Amino acid sequence: MNNQRDSWASRAVFILAAIGSAVGLGNAWRFPGLAAKHGGGTFLMVYLVAMFVMGIPLLMMEISIARKLQKGAAESMRGINKKSEFVGWAATANAFVIVTYYAVVFAWVLMMVVYAFRFAGMTGDVNAAKNVFAEATKTTWDVKGYSIPIPVLIALVIAWAAIYYCIRNGAHSVGKVVKYTVFLPVIFLIMMAVKGCTMKGAGEGLRMFFVPKAEALKDPGLWIDAIGQVFYSLSIMMAIMFAYGSYLHEKTNIAVDACVIAIADAAVSILSGIVMFSTMGGVGMLDNISDSGIATAFIIYPSAIVNLTSVGWFNAAFGVIFYLMLVTLAVDSAFSIVEGVSASVADKFRLNPRKVTKGVCAVAAVISLLYATRAGLAWLDIVDNWTNMFNLILIGVLECITVGWFFNPRKVLKEVNRNTTNFKMPAFWFVTSVKFISPIALAGLFGWNMYNLFVNKGGHYGYALWAEIAGGWAVSVLVFVSGFIIRMIVNARKKHGFVENEVVWKED
Repeated sequence: MNNQRDSWASRAVFILAAIGSAVGLGNAWRFPGLAAKHGGGTFLMVYLVAMFVMGIPLLMMEISIARKLQKGAAESMRGINKKSEFVGWAATANAFVIVTYYAVVFAWVLMMVVYAFRFAGMTGDVNAAKNVFAEATKTTWDVKGYSIPIPVLIALVIAWAAIYYCIRNGAHSVGKVVKYTVFLPVIFLIMMAVKGCTMKGAGEGLRMFFVPKAEALKDPGLWIDAIGQVFYSLSIMMAIMFAYGSYLHEKTNIAVDACVIAIADAAVSILSGIVMFSTMGGVGMLDNISDSGIATAFIIYPSAIVNLTSVGWFNAAFGVIFYLMLVTLAVDSAFSIVEGVSASVADKFRLNPRKVTKGVCAVAAVISLLYATRAGLAWLDIVDNWTNMFNLILIGVLECITVGWFFNPRKVLKEVNRNTTNFKMPAFWFVTSVKFISPIALAGLFGWNMYNLFVNKGGHYGYALWAEIAGGWAVSVLVFVSGFIIRMIVNARKKHGFVENEVVWKED
């Protein structure tokens, strides 16, 4: 073990940090939207099965590999198989792309905390509420218009300042922050759930959310979306859990801790579903729930907020609580992505982690200005689609193949179960998931998304072709060649005396 490496102050701090990373905006807006799209309770049932069959084993896999090797994603994958280092760099590069736009979504949410006070004067005025976000961002809904509205710019500066402040001292400062930020969204969600469940039409919404519909199981889209949501939600395949796992003490009980993290993540998703379905049922808008997180948070939910009661100030207060909840969800996920990227770079080139973090934040902040423009929403939609629907899934396939077929998953399982007594991860569950179920399911998900794009949509996502090439395909190519670019840099530096770290999986 490298004694110079950061480490978590305690087991509880690691669990809170990992939960904070896993529980993000997708739990609050994407999960309820997908549930509404696929029959409510049926989606919930399949999601929970996928969480236990695939999500938990792969979460354990990433954390345990990183703890064993004490490295971030790229070096950890090199420790598993030297030829697979590029997989870790692909995860790192994809995470970097994600944080450049995730920070802007964070900024939009921060901005809406202030703009929510406007709901006080919009009681019953759905159209006015729907337009608050569009007016604030001055979005063109297309890849046209590159001026940056001042409110968005101010919010973006605050967002990046918050991200850097939380992660400036690595595991040490993260540990201090998550003691508060992990619990705040739960408190806010409970407050909103109480209000939602006491509304007249809440029962109809809750029945829709919890009662399965057998006919929905026939829809392949249900299985695709449920499996995809598990991987999007747990922060796996994004270099984050490698970074967090690398800061663990040798005696950590990964088998139990990973289960706690996954169950907490699922619990917040369910709580978010209760909030969304009870509230939308209470205002008679169950048919309006969208599987688009942006639409749900900034267009649909505001229209529901102004119909909550006839008391304007109460509606506005509820809106402020809603966006504060999103702020507390967003901040943990945002800084955890930066940490995943920083850990890979600092480990590879033996750089000061603090300086790397500062550099990553600076570069990402500059790039994020694109998404803060009036055309930013369209660019975000394009880049987000490719990073999540294609890159993230293919990275998952490659990780599973590397560990399951070019390494020995039983060695990883031994690391998972090293310090556990009451609960041991069964080999049939872990090995079968890593070698067969997860890569096959993820490959199927990737294939379905490609089929949907090229067959159902004619190869066109909905924007100008040049924009889809630049923000979609070109970004994907850069993500997957990033490892080879890094290898060229390393080889060039070796000529000037640079020596790579020795990363080897040593048996105890």
